[in-house]
Order: sequence, then C-alpha cells, then structure tokens
Amino acid sequence: MGFGCMGLSHGYGPAADASQARTVLLDALERGVNFFDTAALYANGSNEQLVGEVLGPVRQQIVLASKCGLYHPASGAERRIDGRPESIRASCEASLKRLNTDVIDLFYLHRLDKQVPIEDSVGALADLVQAGKVRTLGLSEVSASTLRKAHAVHPIAAVQSEYSLWTRNPEIAVLSACQELGAAFVAFSPVGRGYLTTRLLDTSKLTSGDIRRQMPRFDVVNYAANLRLLDRYTPLVAEASCTAAQLALAWLLHKAPHVVAIPGTSNLAHLQENMGALQVPIGPDLMARLEQVFQPDNVCGPRYSAQQQLEIDTENFDS
Repeated sequence: MGFGCMGLSHGYGPAADASQARTVLLDALERGVNFFDTAALYANGSNEQLVGEVLGPVRQQIVLASKCGLYHPASGAERRIDGRPESIRASCEASLKRLNTDVIDLFYLHRLDKQVPIEDSVGALADLVQAGKVRTLGLSEVSASTLRKAHAVHPIAAVQSEYSLWTRNPEIAVLSACQELGAAFVAFSPVGRGYLTTRLLDTSKLTSGDIRRQMPRFDVVNYAANLRLLDRYTPLVAEASCTAAQLALAWLLHKAPHVVAIPGTSNLAHLQENMGALQVPIGPDLMARLEQVFQPDNVCGPRYSAQQQLEIDTENFDS
C-alpha cells in the first residue's frame, strides 16, 4: 500500500498546513510506506514541491511517482491536457526540480491527449528513460487498447485509475490487460473519496473548493441513494471486525496480486486506520458478498461530470 499525496494540498477543501503535511508524510514512511504518488497538476506543482522538501532527505528509501500531461496553465484557468513530446520533456524537467531529485522512479502520462498519438507521447517518455531522468513509465485513466498500444512502444510498469468497491470499471478490461502485460494496477481513491468510510453522510456540507461537489455521484439525490448501500455494507464491516475504511481497502488488496492501493489523508488517525487494513483477512465468501452489495448497477451517478468525462480515455475502460 502506497500513499496518495494529492489530498495534502489539492482537491478536498483547505490544504493541510506545512507542519501537518510533513508529519503525515513522515509518519507514513515510519509505518512502512515507501511508495509516494504526486503530480504536476496538484496545487500547480506545490504538491510536488512539498513531497520533494519533506522526502528529499530519504529519497533513496522511497519509490517516487509523479505525472505529466495535465496542467493548470495559469492561475484560475481551466486545466488542459497536453501530451505533446515537447511538453512532456518540459514537464519532467520542472518536476525533477520541484521534487528535489535527479530521477523519477515512475512517471505517468496523467491523461491521454486525444490530439496526440499515444505512441508519440510514450516515445517522449521513453526518451526520458533513456536519458536517465525517469526509471519506469505509467499511464493514468486509459483503456486496455491504449495500454497495449503504449506498451508496444515501451514497457508500461503501471496503470493508475480510480478503483474501489463502488468504482469497478477497471474490472471490465484494464485489470486483466495489466496482468497480461506485467504492469501493476495502482488504485486511487480506494475508499471511494470518503464514501466507503461511512463517515461522509451529508455532502451538502462539503466546502466550496471540494472537487466532490462537481461529481454527480455526490449530488444530493444520487448520494442519498448511495447511502442506502451502506446499510448493507455496515453488517459486513461488523462481521470483519474492522472499520469500514479498512474493509474497503482490504477488499482491494485481496482482489489481485498486482493491485496497489494509494489512499491519501491529511489526518494521522486516518493514516493509522488505513495501514491497519494490511492485517484484515478476507475470505472468498466475504469478498463475494461485498461485490454483490456494490454491483456497478447498484451505484447511482457517474463518477465524473460530462466535461470531466471527456478527459478520460473511456469511462468503461472496455476498448
């Protein structure tokens, strides 16, 4: 299990202050986490800078992942996708500087640029490997078809997409494609952006800057319907003798040997709770009952807005 750094400075309301963020990152390291995931997009590079400052002194102890190809070009401007080779090269140089390192262990293309052949984008990433600035390559939110095209240019070490009990799209094709090609599958938002903790009961109280306000699944009507699924989930949590978040993470960790979960938090207690999932056993019967509760047809609302939907390769990851 790794650590998703985004939430320390981007996405879910106010950013953690510097002291709090430092404490959480170092506590994760002390608890055995050695895989840390960030991106150029997060807080316009500030998240990378935070990770570089805090973890730079222990750089040789960690696997450092970042992403390119999705940017906020200027303050207040709409973010844009840019997978052109020259942009990828420039992004890598900027990320290396912010991360306080001379090499990035895993460098993802954050989104497929539909105006640029994936072969061209991956070719530029492969050049960075050849130059010694990047060790391995990844892709984020892509279909199985795109993964195979990319892998034909250069081995893809990991694919990152949202995956949890209530977001199971990768099961259609991408999980099996990763296994076939020998790539890890890195699951972000593994506790459903807070939903699977069972602690988020009223989305109307989310702050104005919280990205979940833009997600249909969290609107008042859809979320009320989704809360009803938790009535069936809670007894299974009790049966497993753990917390709701731990059961969600444990399900994911038992799903396949090539799946890596990267929960993120700015709360030390939640970090400790998440790490406890590594000790939660789940048998086949409980796995099956969990999946029955959260069948995709039972979940109300798409995970992204129509505009956000245009950014990803395919919602169903089925091509």
